[in-house]
Amino acid sequence: MLKLPVGIQTLQVESVNGLSMHVLTAGQPENPCVVLLHGFPDLAYGWRHVMPLLADQGYYVLAPDQRGYGNTTGWTADYDGNIRPFGMQNLVTDLVSLLMKLEIKQVHCLVGHDFGSPVAAYTSLFREDLIDRLVLMSAPFPGAPKPELSAFDLDVGLSELNPPRKHYQAYHSGRTANRDMLECSQGLTTFLRAYFHMKSADWVDNAPFALLKWSAEELAKMPNYYIMPANLTMPEVVSKEFPHEQCIWLNDEELAVYIDAFTRTEFQGALNWYRCSSDPVLRAELGILFSKKISTPCWYLAGQADWGTHQTPGALERLKKRACKNFKAAIEIPNAGHWVQQEQAKLTAQHILSICQTDLT
Repeated sequence: MLKLPVGIQTLQVESVNGLSMHVLTAGQPENPCVVLLHGFPDLAYGWRHVMPLLADQGYYVLAPDQRGYGNTTGWTADYDGNIRPFGMQNLVTDLVSLLMKLEIKQVHCLVGHDFGSPVAAYTSLFREDLIDRLVLMSAPFPGAPKPELSAFDLDVGLSELNPPRKHYQAYHSGRTANRDMLECSQGLTTFLRAYFHMKSADWVDNAPFALLKWSAEELAKMPNYYIMPANLTMPEVVSKEFPHEQCIWLNDEELAVYIDAFTRTEFQGALNWYRCSSDPVLRAELGILFSKKISTPCWYLAGQADWGTHQTPGALERLKKRACKNFKAAIEIPNAGHWVQQEQAKLTAQHILSICQTDLT
């Protein structure tokens, strides 16, 4: 049962690029619109504490369960099936289609967290006319790739380290990842509790710093949930750091929402996003935007203890200097890791509100 804070409603929007899209809403539809996009393995529900704070200040807030997630239906995710519907251009089409269905002609502020960050960035690149302000969270967008076939190039180098390692994105793209997570020996509840914990500020070993270059040796400085031991699954990696204290920002009742969602949908739809992001053909197709910069005023927001800012060396600087024409500021929120909108919901909402109220004239 989805228990939501006062002021949040659920909406099921039909015929959204072939989907029946589940959306959380807060505020009045006539107000300026703020759209919040989640990442992996999150849900629209991850914005539950931020949404009322924005709505109370006069905004109409939308948070959809994106393709492959939650209560959004109309997608299939057979590993051997067609992954193209989970490609970035189609994810942008999902969002634009949703806005059209809801007759929203302008988004006052588009916010994307984690994998929602590139969806937000590409939406601004494809449809800059729709977006007034852009906030990218926990995953800096370095710009579109070159329009050429290119493969993930670290697999060999990581495998040759001592001990051998593997990149989490390559693992998430593999055939076994869905079953590893869904049927792990410790159970789905224990796995997700440990996963959310290990990427948060509650895990004291999260002390990120800038990496010098894209190399196996440099990336191996990151925690094991990014650069995994070659012989372990993700549940095995995070189980070693299971929290000893109760999580105050994601209690057991709230975690149960995630357990219920992924028990129903499994993880493959969400994991197909990773497969598409590393697919040489789909990456090359995004190369039509290689020379185009985001013209929408753009901010970057992340938790101070979030390795997501640094997982791609140099990405934040490229966001500032290459990807954007009008980059405004990079904001760090203290006492927060990767799940900043849950770990520090009030501070996150305050920063988004400040951005929403910024005079762009």
